[in-house]
Amino acid sequence: MNYILVIVVITALISIAGFSNEQVVNKLILWPGQMHNPAEYHRLLSHGFIHADIMHLAFNMISLYFFGANVQFTFGSGGELSGRGDYAGTIIITLYLSAIIIASLPTFLKNRNNNYYRSLGASGGVAAIIFFSIFYYPWNEIGIIFLPFGMPGIVFGGLYLACEAYMSRKEVGNVNHSAHFWGSVYGLLVAFMLDPSHGSNFIEALKHPQWKF
Repeated sequence: MNYILVIVVITALISIAGFSNEQVVNKLILWPGQMHNPAEYHRLLSHGFIHADIMHLAFNMISLYFFGANVQFTFGSGGELSGRGDYAGTIIITLYLSAIIIASLPTFLKNRNNNYYRSLGASGGVAAIIFFSIFYYPWNEIGIIFLPFGMPGIVFGGLYLACEAYMSRKEVGNVNHSAHFWGSVYGLLVAFMLDPSHGSNFIEALKHPQWKF
């Protein structure tokens, strides 16, 4: 089964419903100031199933679909985690859903008394899937919009983490950079915990660049 596709379809359906129904968004969005009385902690997860607009949704779901294919491959025949193939669905879905929660916790704690702060989107979960993929395929090229060449995952990952850490600290723009950063870190940690022995392979891969720039 293509577990990533299932997530994409469910997220797309809920997000599209939210585009024309503000009540759907208000019930699911991460809204720290409205989560105490009553305790609506489901929002830590549910906000990952709604998006601001069609471009926001498309960007997240396209990224999830293509990087998710790499993640599923690791559990397939000949993949790094083929021995755990029977649990692939459970692992992938758990990784994605838990990443949405984990990535949003710093934002929630920082804004728990801020009634004006709201956040939505699957970026934390998507970032975890992307960086899980990078851990196993560091030199796979990633196409970057507006650039005429691909960029190795490990190079993209390093730049991405540095940029998101900086923008989170400076609170640049109307984007939850914190969720991007912590989702990425969480994806790497889960990948390492599933196969600590691959850590040495990852280091060896970094010693042998495969970027033909």
